[in-house]
Amino acid sequence: MPTATITKRVVDAARPCTRDQFIWDDDVAGFGLKVTPAGGKVYVFQYRLARPGEADRTPARRYTIGRHGHLTPDQARKQARELAVLVHQGIDPRQRDLERIAERDEAARLRQEKMRLEGELAFERIAALWLDHYENERDRRPSSVRLAKLVVNNHLEPKLKGKPMPHIGRADLQPIIDAIPINQRGMRRAVFAYASVLFGWAAKRGDILGNPLADMAKPEAPRARDRVLSDDELAALWTASDELGDPFGPFFRLLILTGQRRSEVAAINWAELDRATATWTIPADRAKNGVAHIVPLSPEVKAELDRLAKVGELGDDGLEITHWPKTGYVLTTTGRTPISGFTKAKTALDAKVQQDRGGKSLDAWRIHDLRRSVATGFQRLGIRFEVTEAVLNHVSGAKGGIAGIYQRHDWKEEKRSALAAWARHVAAVSKPAEVMNVVNFIAAKGAA
Repeated sequence: MPTATITKRVVDAARPCTRDQFIWDDDVAGFGLKVTPAGGKVYVFQYRLARPGEADRTPARRYTIGRHGHLTPDQARKQARELAVLVHQGIDPRQRDLERIAERDEAARLRQEKMRLEGELAFERIAALWLDHYENERDRRPSSVRLAKLVVNNHLEPKLKGKPMPHIGRADLQPIIDAIPINQRGMRRAVFAYASVLFGWAAKRGDILGNPLADMAKPEAPRARDRVLSDDELAALWTASDELGDPFGPFFRLLILTGQRRSEVAAINWAELDRATATWTIPADRAKNGVAHIVPLSPEVKAELDRLAKVGELGDDGLEITHWPKTGYVLTTTGRTPISGFTKAKTALDAKVQQDRGGKSLDAWRIHDLRRSVATGFQRLGIRFEVTEAVLNHVSGAKGGIAGIYQRHDWKEEKRSALAAWARHVAAVSKPAEVMNVVNFIAAKGAA
């Protein structure tokens, strides 16, 4: 059998054949790499144990150390040396593992029995403990926490409440997945993913012996969307948003003008806005990708915010308001929390669009399609791809990988020009020609 010093280069160069192939390390006896016909690469350790009082040895046995990728060659070689020490001491590594598994399972069984007697293994209790752990885990995004709670409260708990976690299996979980409409592939995947994390966490704690979702088929991924709204559709939404009123009318207009994410626009705070520099700074903990983002404000956006802040009107003190508030949510119905209820708001917007169009509704669209429409609009305006990526705060494409390490240009001025050009385009397609001069005058005044 071939031998070599097993390195990453040797492992990468190994090719599968019609049967298992082995390469044995010339440094550590018994340490080798197995290459399966399917192309799998697994580190192994082959050994023989001496029979007590006898010179001969037992038949060769083979121990699986782990798959290449999960382990480097050096990590696997280190484990092989440790296994060799055990064999020299007369300890069978495979038997040792079986004993450890048996000990772990017995400990888990005893713990389950104890907790069951105390009534502590009900699904809702373990789920509540997990949600608390998940929410307080470091760097956890608020959107992930909200989705985790939605999955538990709306999908899992209604079906699993009162059932001990160790008694919940695939027969309980698969119907929950199947009950979600097939056209909601994203929610199917979310329920599967968060349930898997929950049950995996419970297994690591010893509350259950294993994760029942590990052997379940993962739901099909949602189809990639490519819906882009036409200029006529954007104009229809823009006009209808005026009829929608505050705060959801400005919400949809800001989505169209800035191209930022729904959650980022909905929770925009006056503290993030600077009227003097016409910028909106989205902090890292609010950005989906965890990267702080500066959005230049076009004159049209600035004018929209001036209206919301009542700039130019008289305040309670009788003086003209000349600045934006320093704190508080820009878009709110309570004064204490950002807006929510996006589905209801979109339904109302669609109804106004249908009314304005003589009973003809738009083809099915989602709020996120506005962001894609902005990106496509930039492309039609001849705006560079890198600038589009910068406006959308995408850490990919031109900003990803090695390019992102050395590409430090922030495209600040290019972003401002792009968003201003886009705002002018939206105004042009949304307003009749005879009122464009008035619109431009208002925007120019807001930029002053």
